Amino acid sequence: MSKKRNIILRGRSRVYRTAFLFAVSIVMTGLYAHIYVSVLGLDLPKTAILKKKNAEWCSKIEVLDRHLDECDATLSALQMRDDDIYRSIFGMNEIPAEVRNAGFGGVNRYAHYDEADRNGLLKRAAIRLDMLTKKSYVQSKSFDEVAELSRRAGEMALCIPAIPPVDPSPGKCRISSSFGYRSDPFSGRSARHTGVDFALKPGNPVYATGDGVVETVKFEFFGYGNQVVVNHGFGYKTRYAHMKSIGVVEGMKVKRGECLGLSGNSGKSSGPHLHYEVLYKGNHVNPANYYDLSVSSEEYAVMVHGAPEASELVAMHPSHTGRRGRS
Repeated sequence: MSKKRNIILRGRSRVYRTAFLFAVSIVMTGLYAHIYVSVLGLDLPKTAILKKKNAEWCSKIEVLDRHLDECDATLSALQMRDDDIYRSIFGMNEIPAEVRNAGFGGVNRYAHYDEADRNGLLKRAAIRLDMLTKKSYVQSKSFDEVAELSRRAGEMALCIPAIPPVDPSPGKCRISSSFGYRSDPFSGRSARHTGVDFALKPGNPVYATGDGVVETVKFEFFGYGNQVVVNHGFGYKTRYAHMKSIGVVEGMKVKRGECLGLSGNSGKSSGPHLHYEVLYKGNHVNPANYYDLSVSSEEYAVMVHGAPEASELVAMHPSHTGRRGRS
């Protein structure tokens, strides 16, 4: 009986010692971790491994971010060239910044990054990548539009106002007032002159300087007097003012070198002349940048060859002789 009891006691003793050693090992492990982390400021092995992997991924994302910077810079250069050169050449409006830089609406499509991406690097890279994708799509569509217009370059070349509106040879006319600021012939004050004045006798033919559609025909006693505005498309319009008579009507298609009517002295005019304007995208530009006044009468006649004569047009529209203004 006593032997059995001794065996039981020895068994309990082993259990107690095992439990004691286990408890001591736990305490020592906790103490070791406390000293290792709090006192020495070191990371636990598993934490160190995770931090190393995290650092590697952060480095990869930073490299990706730098690549995105390079892509963004390249795309911005393409956008600038597109707006300032390609679209400008073809008379196309610039793409608004809010369209190029538009984000993605609707639900928060990046919410799943919030818990896993504490420092926000991955979320920011994802947003930038999506933005670049959207910008690339907009730019691609813009290049498609430019390519389509480039296929119509021949048509555009005919529409640009590229010849003088009257025969510029010596003895036919002279430039009496250029584009820009000048002393107003009536008030004497400095005022911006939005076109070029060709001084010539009334009754000289006035020609369309590019293909287009007659947008406006007006007969006024003051202001521009009898005037024609031609819409050439591609952002260009031209105005021919102070005319004696007009041989075209609104909505009529005209070709470069086709006669619009006869020069005169109608409206607010200090003498017989043709006031000629070029507008690009709604802004007045210097007409002298679009024509060459050094052409001879023979060369100019070739430019307008085959167009109906002014007398024919006025005969076709006898009611469009307008009213003569003060001289």
